[in-house]
Amino acid sequence: QLQVVESGGGLVQPGGSLRLSCAASGFTLDYNAIAWFRRAPGKEREGISCISMSDVGDSTNYADSVKGRFTISRDNAKNTVYLQMNNLKPEDTAVYYCAGGGGWYPPCSLLPSYYTLAAWGKGALVTVHS
Repeated sequence: QLQVVESGGGLVQPGGSLRLSCAASGFTLDYNAIAWFRRAPGKEREGISCISMSDVGDSTNYADSVKGRFTISRDNAKNTVYLQMNNLKPEDTAVYYCAGGGGWYPPCSLLPSYYTLAAWGKGALVTVHS
């Protein structure tokens, strides 16, 4: 059974950092893609980063809103994808979701429809507030 579980959310001050984890089970990271989405209060779900993974290399993609501040990476040994978030801003406050395990169709997409067959996590709340 495909499953992904997010962790690492919390409260942080503006300018601070957090690292979110997306632990995958039921599939291996190679030849799959994992994406991070977020939904802020009163806003549409937004795709912010994805990683398309293979044994010959990975490709990544970022939304303009997080480019240069967020970094997506993976740890094969832990079957986990991370989202390192630096220089956090109040507008980054949202519930963050990861999705993955639906196959490998590079380059990865930030559109939710790309992950129709993927597993979705229940989300991790990130609050950026002074």
